[in-house]
Amino acid sequence: MDRSRELFEEAQKHLVGGVNSPARSYEPHPIFMERGEGSKIYDVDGNEYVDYSLAFGPMILGHAHPTVVERVRERVGDGWALGTATEGETELARRVEGHFPSMDRLRIVNTGTEATMSAIRLARGYTGRDKVLKFNGGFHGAHDSVLVKAGSGAATHGAPDSPGVPVDLAKHTVVAEWNDESSVRRAFGEHGDDIACVITEPVFGNYGCIPPEDGFLKFLREITEDFWSLLIFDEVITGFRVSTGGAQERFGVTPDLTTLGKVAGGGFPVGMFGGRGEIMEDLSPSGDVYQAGTFSGNPVTVEGALATLDVLDEENAVELAAEKGGYLRNALSEELEGQEAHVQGVASMFSLLLRDGPAVNKADVDGCDTGRYDRLHLEMAKRDVYFPPSQYETVFVSAAHGEEELRETAEAVSRALGTV
Repeated sequence: MDRSRELFEEAQKHLVGGVNSPARSYEPHPIFMERGEGSKIYDVDGNEYVDYSLAFGPMILGHAHPTVVERVRERVGDGWALGTATEGETELARRVEGHFPSMDRLRIVNTGTEATMSAIRLARGYTGRDKVLKFNGGFHGAHDSVLVKAGSGAATHGAPDSPGVPVDLAKHTVVAEWNDESSVRRAFGEHGDDIACVITEPVFGNYGCIPPEDGFLKFLREITEDFWSLLIFDEVITGFRVSTGGAQERFGVTPDLTTLGKVAGGGFPVGMFGGRGEIMEDLSPSGDVYQAGTFSGNPVTVEGALATLDVLDEENAVELAAEKGGYLRNALSEELEGQEAHVQGVASMFSLLLRDGPAVNKADVDGCDTGRYDRLHLEMAKRDVYFPPSQYETVFVSAAHGEEELRETAEAVSRALGTV
C-alpha cells in the first residue's frame, strides 16, 4: 500500500484531513481505490479486495454493472446538465412510487442528507410545529436539525453534536432511545403537542445494523397518529435493499413521508423524499414550503437510477442479495461460535459486532470493542477483503458476490479475529 500512503500524504496538503468525508478516514491511512467491478474493488497498488462496504451501501448490483454503464454512457453523450424538466424525472418518480405506495408524490434531490433535511422542513411547515424526535444513534445526514445527541435522560432535548450547530436550533430536537417504547412515550408526554415529526431509520444502519424489535415500528405509527405528528422513515439505506418496497413493505408499517437514496440511485448522487399527496402539495411551487436544487433530477443520475431499477426487477437482485446476505451471516455465526462476536442484520445488510450477544440500541453498540474492530478491518484488508472501516458502519452484500467468496470471507474473519 505504498502508493496509498504517498497519495494520502499529498492529499493532506490540499484536503482537510486528506479526505472529503470523515467516514473515509482511518489509521494509519485510507486505502486509495482506483476502480470497482462486480464484487471487487482495486486499489492504486493493484491489490484486489472482495468489497463489503459497497460505497457504504448503494452498489447492490455490484460495481460497474454493464447495463448501467452502457446506458449512462449513452446519456452523457446527450448532455449531462440541462437545468430543465426532463421526461426521465417523471419516469423515475413513477417507477419509485410503484414500489412505494405510500409515496403519492415525490421530489428528486441530490443526496440523502438533502432528502431528510427537506422532509423535516416539510413536516414542520405542514404541521406548524418546530420539534423533531429522533433516536439516539440514528443518523440522518449532516444537517443541523439531526446533528444532536441525547442528554442525561432517556428522552430529552438534544445538545449539538458538532460545533457550528446553534444550541437554539438543537433544542428543537428531542432524542429518544431506539427500541424503547417508554422513552418515546415520555418524550411525547412532555413535548407531544410541539412534535412535528418522528424521523427514524426503520432499521438502524449507521450505529451498527439494529433491526426494530417486534411491534416497535407499529407503535411509532400509532403514537404519531395519536398526537397528529408525522412519521418519517429514512430509507436512504433500507430502500430497495431490505425489499423492493423498503422496510415499510417488509415490516408492514406505512409512514407519512419517506426518504430514499443510495440503491435508488444505483450509486449515483441522488436523494428522494415523498409521501401523502396532501403533505407533498405544501411543497413549493404548489405550496409555501421552499425547496430547490439546480442539479436535482440530473439526467445522468436519473438514467443511472432507471437502469439500476430495471436490473433490480429483471434479475431479482434485491432478493438474490438478501439470500447471499443470509448465507454470509449464517456462515459467520458458525465460524465465530464461542468468540466475543455477534452477527445481526436484515436481508443483505448486517453488522459484525465485537461483543457478546445482540445489540438493540446505541448503548449496546457502545459496549463493542471498537479498537479491536479497527484492527480487524486492517487485518481483513491484508487478506484481500474490504470491510467497512468502522464498527458503526453496516456490512453490505451485493447480488454479484459469489458463494465461494462468501464462504472464504467467513473463514477469513474467523482467522483474522484470532490475530487482533
